[in-house]
Amino acid sequence: MPLETDPVRPARQHGAMEYSEPPVDLDAVRLERLGRIRAELTRRGLPAALFFDQINCRYATDATNMQIWCAHYEARAVFVAAEGPCILFDYADLPHLAEGLPTIDEYRPMPTFYYFTAGARAEERAGRFADQIADLMAAHGAGDRRLAVDRLSALGCAALARRGIKVVEGEAVAEQARAVKSAQELMLMRAAIAACEEACRAMYAAFEPGITENALWAKLHEANIRLGGEWIETRLLSAGPRTNPWFRECSMRAIEAREVMSFDTDLIGPYGYCADISRAWLCGGGEPSPEQADLMARAQDQIAHNISILKPGKSFREVSMEAFDVGEAFLSNRYPSLIHGVGLADEWPSIKHAQDFDAKGYDGVLVPGMTLCVESYIGREGGKEGVKLEEQVLITEDGVEVLSALPLGFEMG
Repeated sequence: MPLETDPVRPARQHGAMEYSEPPVDLDAVRLERLGRIRAELTRRGLPAALFFDQINCRYATDATNMQIWCAHYEARAVFVAAEGPCILFDYADLPHLAEGLPTIDEYRPMPTFYYFTAGARAEERAGRFADQIADLMAAHGAGDRRLAVDRLSALGCAALARRGIKVVEGEAVAEQARAVKSAQELMLMRAAIAACEEACRAMYAAFEPGITENALWAKLHEANIRLGGEWIETRLLSAGPRTNPWFRECSMRAIEAREVMSFDTDLIGPYGYCADISRAWLCGGGEPSPEQADLMARAQDQIAHNISILKPGKSFREVSMEAFDVGEAFLSNRYPSLIHGVGLADEWPSIKHAQDFDAKGYDGVLVPGMTLCVESYIGREGGKEGVKLEEQVLITEDGVEVLSALPLGFEMG
């Protein structure tokens, strides 16, 4: 069904921040983001895209509906024509969830075809959905049957193919569109970072010997939700011997005095923007041991050096080759990427360590408006503990701005 919008009314909030005052013109952000999707389609000579990834659906429309749940199933999708409508296919007939959004020209209940809901009728219902997409391509594809799709099951792809639709890579369309942020987007990201840092301070206030990793992590969740955030993508908090090697998620283990506790927020905050920072604290405070102090100093040096080499026009390869050398004792435990993009979630690019660049890396160029996370994990191979640090930064016209402001040492100060 077509959706009516009032061009003079203030932009309506949706989701967790409803009934609050936005810091920017949300409709301007919404239309600019959709315009970037369409510009990327045009640049690639593609007539349309079909997005199932809920981050891409959010970016294109700003409509939210059970995003985590819908990430498990092909329950929501957005069709974007390069020259034509933007149509939201939703989990059920719930048009009030898209009310007032200027990005959405039409709302349709989706004939869902994932096995849980469709069972033996999955192929039939996939066909019903594919019929609608084929009609849209006939109307808005100017004879071009190529459709950029970010992710879709074999069942859905086969249904489209039977109707003459050629599925082509669509994730790159969205990732490239999302890579550069407008000034208004950056204000929303700053709001998410501010909420994240307040949540981190709530964690720090509760951080004392005897608290479990899970209980400490819960403080981050509670504050994020209270402040209008949406979810946290991982559970990356660990203490003491669980910090080395990295990537153990939080547990029922009680944190002991004098142990290092490291965490990575991976937090989707207000307005759906990601605040992705990492810190390491010493339980109970006081002076760290020589080994703990050395780990922290190396991690701080890595972060500082790798931020210092960032500037517009620099290639990913140049960044990789000029990056901080963690040293042989820490190389095997290095973090998988030096630097990665961030927006509504972690995103393109992922810049690899020099040792990994030829095998795993790819090149590109830093441009103003990119927001990046600079990573460090320092833990000796076979060592007792490790320190995880991460800062969120913006590439500016003449260098780099650090967006996160939480102290980077063992204490909050």
